[in-house]
Amino acid sequence: MAKGLPKRAEDFSAWYNELVTKADLAEHSDVRGCMIIKPYGYAIWDNMKSELDRQFKATGHQNAYFPLLIPKSYLSKEAAHVDGFAKECAVVTHYRLKNGEDGKSVVVDPEAKLEEELIIRPTSETIIWNSFKNWIQSYRDLPLLINQWANVMRWEMRTRLFLRTSEFLWQEGHTAHATKAEAITEAEKMLEVYADFAEQHMAMPVVKGWKTETERFAGANETYCIEALMQDGKALQAGTSHFLGQNFAKAFDVKFADANGKQEHVWATSWGVSTRLMGALILTHSDDFGLVLPPKLAPIHVAIVPIYKGDEQLAQISEVANKIKSELQALGIIVKFDDDTKRKPGWKFAEYEMKGVPVRIAIGPKDLEKGTVEVARRDTLEKNGYEQEDLAPKLKALLEEIQENLLNKAKSFNDENTTTVENWNEFKSVLENKGGFILAHWDGTAETEEKIKQETKATIRCIPYDTIEEEGKCVYSSNKSTRKVLFAKAY
Repeated sequence: MAKGLPKRAEDFSAWYNELVTKADLAEHSDVRGCMIIKPYGYAIWDNMKSELDRQFKATGHQNAYFPLLIPKSYLSKEAAHVDGFAKECAVVTHYRLKNGEDGKSVVVDPEAKLEEELIIRPTSETIIWNSFKNWIQSYRDLPLLINQWANVMRWEMRTRLFLRTSEFLWQEGHTAHATKAEAITEAEKMLEVYADFAEQHMAMPVVKGWKTETERFAGANETYCIEALMQDGKALQAGTSHFLGQNFAKAFDVKFADANGKQEHVWATSWGVSTRLMGALILTHSDDFGLVLPPKLAPIHVAIVPIYKGDEQLAQISEVANKIKSELQALGIIVKFDDDTKRKPGWKFAEYEMKGVPVRIAIGPKDLEKGTVEVARRDTLEKNGYEQEDLAPKLKALLEEIQENLLNKAKSFNDENTTTVENWNEFKSVLENKGGFILAHWDGTAETEEKIKQETKATIRCIPYDTIEEEGKCVYSSNKSTRKVLFAKAY
């Protein structure tokens, strides 16, 4: 195995942890629960961010920035919201340090206690809605469509790089509307944006649906989500969009004058995805040899590695490689010609394989003679000889094929690992022996939902959009049910 990466089948968790480190994506910091995203990992996140930001702006949203610190009193204004986040909040209580008595250390100055504690944002609804009440006066100010790219903190006891960290990066959209219907349309539309991004750019198929009341975002009337299935058969919530009703508008007294001058509370949404998408990307496509990246998100599309002896051969190969590089770049393909003389070709091959570069080109002396190159594709590990002539359009087509192949492969995996069950014994058997998504009837009660979770650790991931209403019996209680829901163990 490349650099001793564990096999997924033997230890999936160790495989993931080592892959994140060895692909140079991220590492743990000295601050417990917080990660350092390294340049290569951040380049992938940057590509995600750029595409999502483009889509947000195309749907009429504008970026803004709000403070990291939120007065504690703001969180007290919406009861369900504060209850949902209270146990995860980090609190700032003092504003100054001073030298310790030993003259070598610093201590918190007890006289610098804040009059009101400040919360490091776990999410920004409260501070944003406190601003919205000043921005919204009449129906002419609506809809107000705001997005923020930021970091947040939710104090986590058990952390894993990208999947669950105390501090993480994300975007959070916050919008205000004149009517309930407009707000619901907005929340549904942004979920479609997330689903399109997941499938068309991450090559990751998702299931769209509603969360149960128990699983809704704190303070939301409805939560919509996209759920993805990872290679170990566990689900991962990849994005959420929330219809907040008038809860935050009433909590912060955000009203507008309608066309007749009548004062009404506005209707709200919020929606977000985070660096958890990096974990989803890894867990969806990667293999025992390292990272596998869809070309649309890869920081490098094509790596060119020269195989040579001596400066003269390197110079000859470099001339051909730079010509190929220029032709590829003219088609918008990101290319790295690795002529670093300190590393051997074998090391470079393993490195680009580990980092998931979609296409690798090797050029040696025999290729110069024949006018060919060796092309290796990362998704299938296949190697083929290509003519140097008209290579650029062929590789552009190959990158498109790789993107499509990754999506189709992931779709096939989802299909093969989605099981419909009719009774409790079958439910437990599938969950233990196969895993994956399970479609089963549920009686709609929180009590049954909790009992299933306690007995199996499986949760209702969503009520899928595409399940039809049908008479049935709950898989656990045998009580009447009108629709199948999606169960799975999850990250």
